[in-house]
Amino acid sequence: MKILLRAATILDSKSPFHNQTLDVYIQDGWIKKIGPELQNDGAQEIQLPNLQISTGWFDSSVSLGEPGFEDRETISNGLTVAAKSGFTAIALQPNSFPIIDNQSQINFVRNKAQHSVTQLYPIGALTVGSEGKDMAELYDMKKAGAIAFGDYNKSLDNANLMKIALQYVQDFDGLVIAFAQDEKIKGNGVANEGLASTRLGLKGIPALAEELHIARNLFLLEYTGGKLHIPTISTQKSVALIKEAKAKGLAVSCSVSVHHLVLNEDLLDGFDTRYKVSPPLRSEADRKALIEGVLDGTIDMITSDHNPIDIEHKKMEFDGAKIGTIGLESAFGALSTVLPTPVIIDKLTAGKTTFGIPVTTIEEGQMANITLFTSEGESVFEKENILSKSKNSAFLGQPMKGKVYGCIHQNQIVLN
Repeated sequence: MKILLRAATILDSKSPFHNQTLDVYIQDGWIKKIGPELQNDGAQEIQLPNLQISTGWFDSSVSLGEPGFEDRETISNGLTVAAKSGFTAIALQPNSFPIIDNQSQINFVRNKAQHSVTQLYPIGALTVGSEGKDMAELYDMKKAGAIAFGDYNKSLDNANLMKIALQYVQDFDGLVIAFAQDEKIKGNGVANEGLASTRLGLKGIPALAEELHIARNLFLLEYTGGKLHIPTISTQKSVALIKEAKAKGLAVSCSVSVHHLVLNEDLLDGFDTRYKVSPPLRSEADRKALIEGVLDGTIDMITSDHNPIDIEHKKMEFDGAKIGTIGLESAFGALSTVLPTPVIIDKLTAGKTTFGIPVTTIEEGQMANITLFTSEGESVFEKENILSKSKNSAFLGQPMKGKVYGCIHQNQIVLN
């Protein structure tokens, strides 16, 4: 396959061509030539308005459903959605049925993802069945291709089990993911504890539920050593706690979801269950603190936290609805309304280093792992923009900026 990208502005700080607008010639999955006005020798020529390219994006938290919940999303369609959304790699959460907690389940999802443009990297469950009781077969899953271990949207109440896990994975350079939410403090809460929940009569989830678990896990990390990733933080104090831990030299990383950077609790006024997520949408002050955490480097990466839910479990009263929003399709457009493009690119690619995924650059002789997009143009996210099987997007009706054109990876190209 031969591809010639015309007049592409290269946004890759590690590339010698950073911030230059040039042609890029790709042959058999490799970047062969970069320069002005390259000659076309029969390649597929791609010329798009205000074309910008970067190294392929990585999403550190994607749920797809298969196996068990194929009505929500299949691996095949989910990877196509990811590719059209600009992601050349995703980390798959283990919250399928059965839970991905052993070697055979890791092999199953990896085999399902073969030959896709977007590479699938599975996360193995930290505990058997994600029940928080017994540690899963972490080493076997690591050998089978798991890149990290965590129970999706479930905090591990057993502090000793978390301590043992952090110690155990050090023998094979494993990464523990620790979602932070104290279930006892959360109780029956469904929304951020604050003015909005009080006004609406919804049971509140205090910020303390998250912050207490983060503080505990950071104490454990300081004791054990090893590597810890804290996903989808959502409060001002959480940012401060992680910033302090990094200053101490602890090997901790964290992510924030797109919806926590762009949306806040004020959207709950209509009791729309599309906004029921975990952790809950927080206050405007928290949202601004998260933005600041991204800008100052405390927050390492941004995730869509894509979680498709079938309509039967979303279109119901707020208290009973399942948590989760899809987010792949809207990620770049929504982020572009609150962050500069270079920061977005950095935070959508930096997670590769944390999760041990190969890092590429845009230069001659490198494998073509490229996302195509433009930061120009404005639009509103509508139902027809949803590519996923499930339609539970918190971003419907939200303003978007820029557009993803597609990506090139694995000697394949996907364009919208």
